[in-house]
Amino acid sequence: MSVDVECVVIGAGVLGLAVARALAQRGREVVLAEAESAIGTGASSRNSEVIHAGLYYPPGSLKARLCVEGRAKLYAFCADHGVPTKRTGKLIVATRETQIPELMRIAETARRNGVADLVMLDRQTARSVEPALTCCAALLSPSTGILDSHAYLLALRGEAESHGANVALATPFGSGAVRPGGFHLLFADAAQTALTCRILINAAGLNAPAAARTLAGLPGGTIPQAHFCKGSYFALQGRAPFSRLIYLLPEAAGLGIHLTLDLGGGAKFGPDVEWIERLDFSMDAAKGEKFAAAIRAFWADLPDGALHPAFCGIRPKISGPGEPARDFAILGPADHGIVGLVNLFGIESPGLTASLAIADYVAEMISH
Repeated sequence: MSVDVECVVIGAGVLGLAVARALAQRGREVVLAEAESAIGTGASSRNSEVIHAGLYYPPGSLKARLCVEGRAKLYAFCADHGVPTKRTGKLIVATRETQIPELMRIAETARRNGVADLVMLDRQTARSVEPALTCCAALLSPSTGILDSHAYLLALRGEAESHGANVALATPFGSGAVRPGGFHLLFADAAQTALTCRILINAAGLNAPAAARTLAGLPGGTIPQAHFCKGSYFALQGRAPFSRLIYLLPEAAGLGIHLTLDLGGGAKFGPDVEWIERLDFSMDAAKGEKFAAAIRAFWADLPDGALHPAFCGIRPKISGPGEPARDFAILGPADHGIVGLVNLFGIESPGLTASLAIADYVAEMISH
């Protein structure tokens, strides 16, 4: 026998929590089902905790729009809920003169995305604000910052629950089927829970395409192939002589090895990315030498032996090696023809920054 609810959200990472909050705030009955015994154990807890400004993404894309919109909402939410943040600012650096036109291209892309506060710095000015920096020029993004992602997750959960959402931990999604007027869902928890609902949001992150494939009646052609891109991070022993985040120019699979700070004053470097076939969060300490070489391109005085392995994260990509990066895929009834269903695929960076904007986007999508 199944229990009937109005909305089911699969996955209690940052997106699932944000969506559950947005739906509950709108008066909907929500059950948020999470496979693990705690919230945010996947990609949501394995990232650099950066609040992105919206610099790199193609103008007009969901990534660009929802990052810029989400940044403003995120800073406001954190201020209202006591979630620690800091507007550190970020420098994107050119380490060779030939890279300066690329900095200018990023500045123009950011301007078209609605980011109006960037400042181009020459070598001397960049060194005056960050004396330890080695570069030919830099682009300053004052709106970039950092946050305590764990505190953010807890705040989202608390607000979702305060509006009536129920969070069901240790409740992995098993399978489901599209039925007239809704969905029948089976969960692989100890109680073998069965639910029926009118609205289903697949926010399963790394497992979102796999979860979608178990939903009988969903056209398979609307489910993208999952690709996993693993990033490794190394932490610095001691404090870095920087007050801002330091980024090199973007690479094909991401933003390259860069310096980010945490709210406790520590520094970490990453991610060094590699494509993998299956989920694997193990760390390769031997990557330290490669990291040190990359870091010395912008910090020549990095001490020998100062790096130690920190953690790995995995991006839920829907484009593979050598393919152009794809936009967020937030697929609703107009895409697959099923009323009440939204699948969130490929929500990688800047998904954390954009999470509140994504949640509002999803809530509006199912309100029509």
